[in-house]
Amino acid sequence: MARLPRFFAPGYPLHVIQRGNNRGALFFKKSDYPLYLEFLTEAATRYGCAIHSYVLMTNHVHLLLTPDQPESLPKTLQSLGRRYVQHVNASHQRTGTLWEGRYRATLIDGDSYFLTCCRYIELNPVRADMVVHPREYLWSSYHAHANGKRDPLLTPHALYRGLGRTAVERQKAYRALFRHHLSGETLEEIREATNKAWVLGSDRFKTRLAKKMNRRVSPLPRGRPRLGSE
Repeated sequence: MARLPRFFAPGYPLHVIQRGNNRGALFFKKSDYPLYLEFLTEAATRYGCAIHSYVLMTNHVHLLLTPDQPESLPKTLQSLGRRYVQHVNASHQRTGTLWEGRYRATLIDGDSYFLTCCRYIELNPVRADMVVHPREYLWSSYHAHANGKRDPLLTPHALYRGLGRTAVERQKAYRALFRHHLSGETLEEIREATNKAWVLGSDRFKTRLAKKMNRRVSPLPRGRPRLGSE
């Protein structure tokens, strides 16, 4: 089934995935990572994307962000992509595209899924068997959320700030969220929503968004209805 058109609603968080072309590498040496973050910080600031969480993997990137305007995300990624691809091609003697043609984005019900999505993003290196714990992976927002490391890219979301009255309380509460991994059901729910542009949220949230967007925001029930059913 083809993915539905992407929908960006100002003020609603989005989970975004951008992959390397043909699942190829996006980062070729250690210095590429901070440069990508620098370019992303400048683009997000210019075009009005508040970045809340991220992880930079070898061949793909996850972002959790809130756009100020409908065009905030497309313009941010366009600016980032142009600058970063120029850098990579010039630095690594390559030509052509770097990105998979279409980035993926799904709208998030923040009240129900924001912190879960943060965990999903920052646990990527663990699921990839690169590290045992997210604190061991350098290129993610975990260090800012859990340990208070300064990260100019990040804008703390209200739900993160609500974890405690002080920075120390928030960091302690955030670390506690990582005592257990996400369930297989939760992982599948996040992946399906992002891959197919479904909304990730409660039934009530989905109903409200479906009316606002005038389109389906979740898959139809599986199987055919029985004869005589309505």
